[in-house]
Amino acid sequence: MRRVRVPRARRFVALAGNIGAGKTTAAKLISQSFGFELFDEPVIDNRFLKDYYANMGRWSFTLQLEFLIRRVEHHELIHSVKKSCVQDRTLYEDPEIFAKYLHGLGHLTNAELDLYFEYFQRLTRGIVQPDRVICFDVPQVDVLLGRILERGREEEKGMQKGFLRGLNGYYAGFPLVLQNKYGVDCLVLDVSTQDIRSGRGREEFLDRVSSFLA
Repeated sequence: MRRVRVPRARRFVALAGNIGAGKTTAAKLISQSFGFELFDEPVIDNRFLKDYYANMGRWSFTLQLEFLIRRVEHHELIHSVKKSCVQDRTLYEDPEIFAKYLHGLGHLTNAELDLYFEYFQRLTRGIVQPDRVICFDVPQVDVLLGRILERGREEEKGMQKGFLRGLNGYYAGFPLVLQNKYGVDCLVLDVSTQDIRSGRGREEFLDRVSSFLA
C-alpha cells in the first residue's frame, strides 16, 4: 500500500454532501490515513432522528436545533485539539441546505426558520471555521438511494428519491456559498462511480485530499 503524504500544518477539514454520498466513509479514511482526530456526524445517538423521519412536519425544527448544538460542541472541541481534525458533515449544511429546504417543503414555518437562524447566529459567534471542505457530488439519486439502503439505517428505510433530488439542488450551489459567504476553500469531487474504500479509488482519493490540504 502506497504511503500518503501527511500535511505538515495543523488542518481542520470537513466533509459535505447529500445523504448517502459517502462522507462517513471518507472521514474515517482521512482519519486513519493521515492521523486526524475524527468527529463523526451525531446521528447514531440522535434522540430525535427516528421521530423526524416518521413526521418531518412535527420534528424538523427540533432536529435542526439538536444538530446545531452538537456541531457547535464539535467546533469547540476541535479548537482545543492540537492535532489535525476531520469532521463528518459541516456546520453550514444545516442553515444553508437543510433548514431552507425543510422550510420550502412546509416542514418549518416562517417563524421557526427565523428563530433557527437567530440561534445559529448567536451560537456560532467566534467559532473556528474549517480550513478546507471536501464536497462530495453524486448527481444520480439512484446511487445515493442504493448506498443508503446498503448501510441499512432503520430510520432511513423510507427515504424517497424526490427528497434526495431536492437536496441535490441545494448542494449544487453549496461550494460557492462556502467560498463566497464563509470564505472556506472547497474541493468538489464527483464520487458517483468511485469506490474510495480500497484499491485505486482509495489511492486516487487520498492523493487528491493530500494535495488539497498541503
